[in-house]
Amino acid sequence: MKLTNPNELKNILSAYGFTFSKGLGQNFLVDKNVLDKIVSGSGINGEWGALEIGPGAGTLTYELAKNSGKTVAVEIDRRLMPLLGYTLNEFKNTKIINADVMGIDLGALIKEEFADMPVAVCANLPYYITTPVIMKILEECKSVRTVTVMIQKEVADRMAASPGGKDYGALSVAVQFYTKPEIICRAEPHCFMPQPKVASTVIRLDVLKEPAVLVKNQKLFFDIVKSAFGQRRKTLLNSLTKSPYLDIEKERIIAAIENTGLAPDVRGERLSIEQFAALADFLA
Repeated sequence: MKLTNPNELKNILSAYGFTFSKGLGQNFLVDKNVLDKIVSGSGINGEWGALEIGPGAGTLTYELAKNSGKTVAVEIDRRLMPLLGYTLNEFKNTKIINADVMGIDLGALIKEEFADMPVAVCANLPYYITTPVIMKILEECKSVRTVTVMIQKEVADRMAASPGGKDYGALSVAVQFYTKPEIICRAEPHCFMPQPKVASTVIRLDVLKEPAVLVKNQKLFFDIVKSAFGQRRKTLLNSLTKSPYLDIEKERIIAAIENTGLAPDVRGERLSIEQFAALADFLA
């Protein structure tokens, strides 16, 4: 069986009466070279567990199962369950769970399925759910070592962006609070079935043992970050003063900005994650 052969995959999908759902953002990855880069980029080997989100027809799952000690895939589309049973039939180390990843306790799932194994999360994520899924993994799954995902190019660029650039924003800070991001490769539309309209990027997130910065109040830290990027044209002072997430006197905010060594008219996109932490700790 060669799932990366478009004609063979089409025949399997047809045999199971499967039709693609636009609502679920289904674009199955069929490029063997890109699949190999996801697997190698994730760092898995025979002693690792692999958790896949949204296996689709099982093209990535197949490669993960060959290279990992155990693979568990969570698929929301019930129609794909019998098809996955067929495409992954040869593997005894693979389990498919029919569930909405946003509605389950991922930390408990990982503990139950992988015990003390190091775990890599891999996925070809639908664009509409990319950020919620990644943040759920980073916030709930403390035992995950790496997250290697295929996502929209623009989102990957934002995750890996540095302070001061046009792509740098709240997502950049949130991802880099928990991980060290690295762009692995690009995937053009022809790498998928059906073809999306835009290019995609594989990004690897190496999960840090401790957050990039230690803060007194993590919620306040993230509320400040969200506020700073809420209206990019505003200065940091105006953004924080008028934020719906904060209730802090203007004088205290002015003092915090001065104490952090920032210019009075600085904008949020200029602040490093360390400067956001210093600001939050002063205001805590």
